[in-house]
Amino acid sequence: MLDISPFPISISEAALQTLKVRLKDVRWPDAETVPDWSQGVPLGQMKSLVEYWRDHYDWRRCEAMLNDWGLLETRIDGIDIRFLHIRSPHPEAMPLLLTHGWPGSIIEFHKVIGPLTEPERFGGDKRDAFHLVIPCLPGYGFSGKPVTPGWQCERIASAWNELMDRLGYGHYVAQGGDWGSIVTVALARMAPASLRAVHLNQVLVIPFDTSVTPEDEDHKAALEALVRFTSAESGYAAIQSTRPQTLGYGLADSPVGQAAWIYEKMRAWSDCAGDPLSVFSYDELLDNIMLYWLTNSGASSARLYWETSAAAYGPSKIEIPIGCSIFPKENLLATRRLAEKYYSNIIHWNELPRGGHFPAFEQPDLFTQEIRSCFSSVR
Repeated sequence: MLDISPFPISISEAALQTLKVRLKDVRWPDAETVPDWSQGVPLGQMKSLVEYWRDHYDWRRCEAMLNDWGLLETRIDGIDIRFLHIRSPHPEAMPLLLTHGWPGSIIEFHKVIGPLTEPERFGGDKRDAFHLVIPCLPGYGFSGKPVTPGWQCERIASAWNELMDRLGYGHYVAQGGDWGSIVTVALARMAPASLRAVHLNQVLVIPFDTSVTPEDEDHKAALEALVRFTSAESGYAAIQSTRPQTLGYGLADSPVGQAAWIYEKMRAWSDCAGDPLSVFSYDELLDNIMLYWLTNSGASSARLYWETSAAAYGPSKIEIPIGCSIFPKENLLATRRLAEKYYSNIIHWNELPRGGHFPAFEQPDLFTQEIRSCFSSVR
């Protein structure tokens, strides 16, 4: 392995105390004028989250969890990439690259690490084991932040392939959702010889195919999801893709602002029947939020939207084996008939009974089974 070294996390006590002071001295907005989340996070819900964050949340627990797995770092294409590399105890395990998105982080995958690396301990078969590589996207979490333009998803995909090569993997599979889906699709388009197959839990085909019309009955639900998303959920993307720096001042200066920007999407995009605490605990929500706050990644993570052209979201012709898991509360849906226009070698397609945009976080058992099933034929 070339130029790879440990990256222990040790957030200073001063930084944690400064956060606590900020959480005690909040200037709150007035309350929403509606009885729901249609204007954003309700004031009472936000106050409850902040109260827990200030008085009960323990960052050191999360820090210890990450350090137990052991972050590593390496410099690729001029930027420091920090990542988890968790090897299964089974030497024949398949290497699996997992890529998160926004507003997620490597925390999304913490519930599936055990089942994927040691399946026999979780009711599975050791023949289904994976070695895991889970990087922080550039500008996210503990990875370095680009200081010049040009870090689009294609460049990230190239860096990920270099990372897998440095780790000594002559073959591997890749998985992603959200930005992770776009990066994984870019990797599939590159089709390096070492990449055996890919899996997506967000399949971006419906919104960009102009041949799809409302008369296509099997596409009706997907089109309805698209209308809902563009009319009520896409404002964040418009801001982050046009003025990430302006937004970044508020996210960098206010932990409550950063938390609300993420909390609202965790609720809106998950399969939680309107109650995020039915799916996530406060600790889980805050572990993810802290990876943005402690690393001051509000602006740098938003900048990936500015970097990415509309074409990158569009469907791509992919010839390598691909698996797709369609979770019902995903914010953008797809149909197999349309996916087959672009993916010539679908080895796995499944429409799940529950789950949303963050399936490894929301439904770790279902996500784990999807990964095992998808890649079983390419081992």
